[in-house]
Amino acid sequence: MSVVIDGLQYANWSEKIFRQMRAGGVDAVHVTITYHESFRETVLNIEAWNRQFERFPDLIFQGFGAEDVTRAKETGRTAIFFGAQNPSCIEDDIGLVEVLHRLGLRFMQLTYNNQSLLATGCYEAEDTGLTRMGREVVAEMNRVGLVVDMSHSSERSTLEAIAHSTRPIAITHANPATWHAARRNKSDRVLGALAESGGMLGFSLYPHHLQGGGGCTVSSFCEMVARTVDRMGVERLGIGSDLCQDQPDSVVDWMRSGRWTKAVDYGEGSADAPGFPPMLEWFQDNRHFGAISDGLRAVGMSIAEVEAIMGGNWLRFFRESFGPNEAAL
Repeated sequence: MSVVIDGLQYANWSEKIFRQMRAGGVDAVHVTITYHESFRETVLNIEAWNRQFERFPDLIFQGFGAEDVTRAKETGRTAIFFGAQNPSCIEDDIGLVEVLHRLGLRFMQLTYNNQSLLATGCYEAEDTGLTRMGREVVAEMNRVGLVVDMSHSSERSTLEAIAHSTRPIAITHANPATWHAARRNKSDRVLGALAESGGMLGFSLYPHHLQGGGGCTVSSFCEMVARTVDRMGVERLGIGSDLCQDQPDSVVDWMRSGRWTKAVDYGEGSADAPGFPPMLEWFQDNRHFGAISDGLRAVGMSIAEVEAIMGGNWLRFFRESFGPNEAAL
């Protein structure tokens, strides 16, 4: 079964976007439901999503397992899988890992740019690796089936998470640093360890992560994907677009600054352009995933390889990752 799965989006969700998902044949999306929110605030965000599921049952529904991707494909809808881009939602309580998993959380980043209670973010000067709590939380995430995501984490922390986790981890939205040296992109050492451990990399289409920024061409992007296939193997790769469609620039302040600073943190942007960068001409929204698959074919990939990257690999990863660890039962 050929499927299309996006490994990360943070859009300003609306009926328009849900209909664009259907027009683009997107079967499943990992959506960010929380950044710096507390547990209770995260629950309120889940409540808001419940209203969306009630209003648009013909377009979307909440996904809990890989079988929901199949159901979405068969019923012409999009399965929505919840994720957190920071561990703020578990506060300092490891017990909330299981609670949030039962509510549908399927991915959680150990950091969002800064040092957290669990690990070091990619914008810190000192990378101290996994903390004591971090090692315990990774083990608990492994037990219940909550995927460890290291997209915004520093090098040592990412390598230690890969080594410490008993289940494959994900980097849901990033690109190779050798292609474009953004702080958020990953070194060959990290990508090698990720592939060797059975983890997944989702290629990002966020302009700050791309060579040439918003001017990056589809051929440049797809050639980068092809080179990464040579390095990691095709089975470890997918798409994690990091699409932030229709978000106002004010949302960037929450993403980057949260409550940890009184100032504005420009993060991956610059003082001259603090808001969201303009998206690529060839990838504006969920209707444009076909441009990626066509581009991958144009650089010489087989149909089977393209189908794997466009969703087949994520589907396998969902199947292997979202349930409890049977060895721990």
